Amino acid sequence: MLDGVRVVEIADELAAHAGLLLAGLGADVVKVEPPDGSVTRRIGPFAGEPSPDTSLFFWQHNRGKRSIVLDPDGDLTILQDLVGTADVLLLAGRDAAPFAAELDVDALRARFPDLIVARMTPFGDDGPWAGFVGSDLVHLALGGPVMNCGYDPRPDGFYDLPPIAPAAWQSYVIAGEQLVIGVLAALVHAQRTGAGQELSLAVHEAVAKSTELDLMNWVMRRAPLNRQTCRHAAEKVSNVPTIAQTKDGRWIVTMAMGAKNEKQILDFLAAKGMPTDLGDDTSTETGRNIPGSSAVSDRSARVMDLVARFVRKYTYEDFPWLEAQDAGVVCSPLRKPHENATDEHWRARGSFAEVEHPEQGRSHTYAVSKWLSTEPAWTVGRRAPLLGEDTRTIVAELATRTTGVRTRARADVRVFGRHELSVHGKPFPLAGVRIFDFSWFLASAGGTRFLTALGAECIKVEWKANPDTRIAAMAPVGGRAARDAATAPLPGVTDPDMGGQFNNKNPGKRGLSLNVRHPEGLAIARKLIAISDIVAEGFSPGVLERWGLGYEILREIKPDIIYAQQSGMGTDGSYGRLRAVGPVAAALSGVSEMSGLPEPAMPAGWGYSYLDWIGAYSFATAMLAALHYRDRTGRGQWIDASQTESGLYVAGGAVLQHSVTGRPWVRTGNASVTGDVAPHGIYRCAGTDRWLAIACQTEEQWRALAAELGLPKDLTLAQRLASPDLDHQITAWTSTREPYAAMERLQSLGIPAGVCQTAGDRCDTDPQLAHLNWLTEVTGTKIGTWPLAEFPVRLSETPAHIGGPIDRGAPGYGEDNEWVLGELLGMSSSEIARLAEDGVI
Repeated sequence: MLDGVRVVEIADELAAHAGLLLAGLGADVVKVEPPDGSVTRRIGPFAGEPSPDTSLFFWQHNRGKRSIVLDPDGDLTILQDLVGTADVLLLAGRDAAPFAAELDVDALRARFPDLIVARMTPFGDDGPWAGFVGSDLVHLALGGPVMNCGYDPRPDGFYDLPPIAPAAWQSYVIAGEQLVIGVLAALVHAQRTGAGQELSLAVHEAVAKSTELDLMNWVMRRAPLNRQTCRHAAEKVSNVPTIAQTKDGRWIVTMAMGAKNEKQILDFLAAKGMPTDLGDDTSTETGRNIPGSSAVSDRSARVMDLVARFVRKYTYEDFPWLEAQDAGVVCSPLRKPHENATDEHWRARGSFAEVEHPEQGRSHTYAVSKWLSTEPAWTVGRRAPLLGEDTRTIVAELATRTTGVRTRARADVRVFGRHELSVHGKPFPLAGVRIFDFSWFLASAGGTRFLTALGAECIKVEWKANPDTRIAAMAPVGGRAARDAATAPLPGVTDPDMGGQFNNKNPGKRGLSLNVRHPEGLAIARKLIAISDIVAEGFSPGVLERWGLGYEILREIKPDIIYAQQSGMGTDGSYGRLRAVGPVAAALSGVSEMSGLPEPAMPAGWGYSYLDWIGAYSFATAMLAALHYRDRTGRGQWIDASQTESGLYVAGGAVLQHSVTGRPWVRTGNASVTGDVAPHGIYRCAGTDRWLAIACQTEEQWRALAAELGLPKDLTLAQRLASPDLDHQITAWTSTREPYAAMERLQSLGIPAGVCQTAGDRCDTDPQLAHLNWLTEVTGTKIGTWPLAEFPVRLSETPAHIGGPIDRGAPGYGEDNEWVLGELLGMSSSEIARLAEDGVI
């Protein structure tokens, strides 16, 4: 997809995942390292004895890249020449520091005006926390995921255990996924115009925007959420978990998707001989709820209790989850990550590959793909480079200038004119791109959300018989005035046009209500597709085909159309018809099993649909890469993306570790997964359910912490890791202190520390997020003006705007029928009125 694009990467763990994604999409990623190698070569675990060439972290995040070793004191001319051949310069953290004098962004852009410089920092270039020291644990704490994740409280509501940080390296995965979206948008713009630009992203901001229901529930109703064991954090802790244990100690997740689905569950259990007489269902559901957004009723709790009893009758291997799925039960085993590597469905899709390590005389298993495509999609590439392995080759290339020519669009590529300027007074990178959008749920609708923020005109299609999930984080009774005055949670309205979560995942889109099953509705869809660039959808496989809009038909309508499809498991393969929402995708992919206290404890998993966001990032990446590819080749494509597959990819490090060592992933609670950082944990502070994350990554940081707490400074890492009392000693210090004061004190000493922030903290207290303007006020026609999470990457020449080219919140149902049908298709008002009367719109 990115053939011909060169990326020069000078980046540590902050942006290594971003470089991996670009290499996987086909870019030539050249990793610049100092003579002693990237600092990430010293991150464990290792394949055998620790060395620069045996770090499994480095292997996982640098597959497909090339390595050139340059001396910061003597090879700067080579560095400048290398940057001169690049389309993208990727900069982050400690690896870039030795070359800082030669990497002045203003000077680089003056010398290379078509260069894209993409920078990632922990907290931003300036602001009150810009000098803070970060770590994966600290970013997950300050950014919000931690306070959504962990175990149920006691019956009296007291949390006797700390929140549990999701494992591992997820803050940098989140930031890398988001940065790549910005890079691809900049590449599309550069290919069309020849103009480069500077991009910047703060890990803290990226993570703070990657939680789910907590943010909009706080923004709209001032309602805090409470973490629960391996299921969505919720306003009220539910009585029954969504995971149940098999009789041999493994776990199964089941999601009840409303009253209709509960009946399917009961029918399946009855067919299996379980007593299921719960009386008549008195549910009065009127709309589709986002999973985890509604309270669990007594009846629902009883249904889940029956499921738990049923699960306990089976061993893990014998549990009939595929049979249950066929009966409409949304369920999955909680797999360990490596168990997917032998699954026939994922093998058939090429989700994993065996990559040769010639110096070891064997191959290892890697997660290598997030989607299938009718055009080139994912490149496996060779194993991660040995230190300096490609130095001679790259230097020789620079001497002959045979590679690295910046890509350009075809001469006939369209340069778009409508909606050229954003509210920032600058052009959008995707100005003029049109998306015909059948997406729903966050995993697909979130993907088109980002393209809309980048300037694409997005027509969101719904039909009243099966509308998108609009019921969650509802606007408060009394509107914005009531919210501004609130000191406690407010009741929400029931109007589906006023859902805060829907507003946050669909801003800037046009709303079209269209019955595609009606012949006239289908004809209208075909006309709109003919003037669109992308058809995006998030249905179960086969829905568009049944409507008469399969890929072959779409190609007849528009030969270069990009058809981007996001489903739970992917269309190709044996799981195509399985139902999946975020928690099911997380369970099957192995992500849920990775976080929590060590066995035999229950997994803590994720407290929200994490793979909805990761799926959304992947979906946006797929569409942007396809646009770049089409501009260069003139060819559209069909993208068969999978939400669960995006989870396989981010769990790839655990799969590789098992392949190399034979050991499955072991949960470690909040302790370091690499086993070489101590202390590394979350500690109780003064106040109710207040916690502080601390991670001493260096001996210098440990000595500073020990001096502050009055602990022995000469404790070795091995002694700290083995100490049963160290966490208690730290808690004795933190438990008497206000969390922000403790954080500020430790950060002033250079110690990575971060408050475990709630959505309320992020919105009302966090000065760095406020400085970064992480939320943008956008007005929706009916819902009014509310802050929404802004596009996370700052683009200097083509800044995004979450309100899109129309600068508006999410559409009401069918809000833009007249504009779409009248403005785009030239229909008269009387024609449009007749379509409404006939049930077409």
